[in-house]
Amino acid sequence: MLSVLSNRTYRHLFMAQSIALIGTGLATVALGLLAYDLAGENAGAVLGTALTIKMIAYVGVGPIASAVADKIPRRRMLVVLDLVRAAVALLLPFVTEIWQVYVLIFLLQSASAAFTPAFQATIPDILPDEKEYTRALSLSRLAYDMESLVSPMLAAALLTIVSFHNLFAGTVIGFLASAALVVSVTLPRSTASASRGFYDRITRGMRIYLATPRLRGLLAINMAVAAAGAVVIVNTVVYVQTVFGFGNRETALALAAFGAGSMLVALGLPKVLDRVSDRSVMVIGAALLAIASGLSATLQSYAWLIALWFLIGTGYSLAQTPAGRILRRSSHAEDRPAVFAAQFALSHACWMVTYPLAGWAGVFFGLPVASIILATIAGCATLAAAWFWPFPDEEMVEHSHEGLPSHHPHWEQGTAKRRNSHTHVFVIDDLHATWPHFK
Repeated sequence: MLSVLSNRTYRHLFMAQSIALIGTGLATVALGLLAYDLAGENAGAVLGTALTIKMIAYVGVGPIASAVADKIPRRRMLVVLDLVRAAVALLLPFVTEIWQVYVLIFLLQSASAAFTPAFQATIPDILPDEKEYTRALSLSRLAYDMESLVSPMLAAALLTIVSFHNLFAGTVIGFLASAALVVSVTLPRSTASASRGFYDRITRGMRIYLATPRLRGLLAINMAVAAAGAVVIVNTVVYVQTVFGFGNRETALALAAFGAGSMLVALGLPKVLDRVSDRSVMVIGAALLAIASGLSATLQSYAWLIALWFLIGTGYSLAQTPAGRILRRSSHAEDRPAVFAAQFALSHACWMVTYPLAGWAGVFFGLPVASIILATIAGCATLAAAWFWPFPDEEMVEHSHEGLPSHHPHWEQGTAKRRNSHTHVFVIDDLHATWPHFK
């Protein structure tokens, strides 16, 4: 997997991504502590609202940014967005009112929502070989898991010598370092599609996504991940500091336990996926998330919280890590950036529901009830995933083409099964607008 880092351009971009993610992780820890500093016991509601604003920015800005990314020089776009994020993070330590948190979070996450699709669309051009691109996707997943593990641990160490406000300085440094690494390489020019209009480019990934059964199952998995993840991300600070009476360092360590569970699974999962289907691994992970988040309603001690958060991290990685493989199987190379952008938007739309639910349900009904509500959502989403996602999940699918002339060259692909039908690897595209239902 690490051999792909021999490519200098990708190596610098991966380092830029990883450093920026660690900085973002520091900001996540600091934001939770800032919310507690401003709102006390209502910190869960404040943090839930702030994170909902983050999701609104991701869902609204992400697809548009993906559509316009090929119109702007990539390096310039990525550097400017890193500098915008650094400038916003620089202002966060000076916040004194809750509404200021909301405004700055929207600006910060709008820049991130534009950065991520542009970054993802660049990688296939740098690594055109499919195997190398697959390794790059695995490394990206590992980078996100490192954010969950390293950032809280680094935050816990820093909080022993500095106040939480200084954690935002680490975020600024991360974004500036990311910009410097992007400047240090030459990125390939984007190749805009002349045959598709702007609206078509915005919606194409979403249309492919929602028309593909296994991706509808992935959407349900996304909801299970968001429901259980919201229990951890929104309510950890309230559990640790209000329920158990501990401090900032214990809050960061609890988040690190979640990251450790995710990291350990991510390291061992490639070998498992050689023998077990993506569908089985992801559905099992979603079920584990539902069970563990339900058990969080019974939390009586900090040690029990650490164990449960580790378990939720395990399910989180099982349910999420194979997602890139599913997206790759379900799209042609030219449609892949659009499909990844659709996953980015739809998965964050799930968080947009669960973040405020975790925060406000915890305030109005108590943390145990909030956990039960979110566990129920995760359980229902797991059942929906198993229902939507066919088993077995065949790549070779028999289908017909109503109205396609018999002399069309597409009929030469695959093998003929019966009159007016043929079988080949099936993905949604211009010739295959809907999923077939042959038995």
